[in-house]
Amino acid sequence: MRLLIVEDDHKIANAIKKGLERQSYAVDVAYDSDEGLSMATIEPYDLVILDRMLPGSTDGIGILKTMRESSIHTPVLLLTAKDRVLDRAEGLNAGADDYLAKPFAFVELIARVRALLRRPKDLADDKVTYKDLSLDRDTFSVYRESTRIELTAKEFALLEYLMSQTGRIVTKDQIIQHVWDYDADILPNTVEVYIGYLRNKVDRPFKALPNLINTRRGFGYLFGEKTTTTTS
Repeated sequence: MRLLIVEDDHKIANAIKKGLERQSYAVDVAYDSDEGLSMATIEPYDLVILDRMLPGSTDGIGILKTMRESSIHTPVLLLTAKDRVLDRAEGLNAGADDYLAKPFAFVELIARVRALLRRPKDLADDKVTYKDLSLDRDTFSVYRESTRIELTAKEFALLEYLMSQTGRIVTKDQIIQHVWDYDADILPNTVEVYIGYLRNKVDRPFKALPNLINTRRGFGYLFGEKTTTTTS
């Protein structure tokens, strides 16, 4: 999952970034409203953490309104030092999905991030399951049948993204956009390398089970069992 933080306090922004990266998210940071607006409306983020008070030509509310007017429905968590009911209402009315007042505990921030990223089909305990493969975002554990699979943080993030797109073909560019941050110097071959790492851990040790990470040559990758069609 790829997240954007728009926060002018460098200390707060960098602390949030570091904490989220430890949770296997790819994270970009903008320190003013102009850069934040540009990134939020051009790059394909899964979530935006947005400070209300920002330097630049607008503020967090302005960024929110522009995103929603542009039909960008990316979930937005609004951060602010203002905690009055009217301030919260203004942020929510502008299009924020959730609201967190400063100062806050990181454990609460990550809980809200997970709640916003959670899709309706996902389980409430942050576990995603496909056939005999399960991924738990809370414990960073992956199991196939009863065997635990040890993954690096980036491998975990890649598998999480592939599982979120089960049954859909995803391109290398889409994978780069959602698994690596903006500053990462990633080439398409890097995606191939990490796909290979995953296959070596998720598919190849389980020879009696179907492969779950499949290549669609000329298009990209498809997570899920291959389906066959028959003709009469």
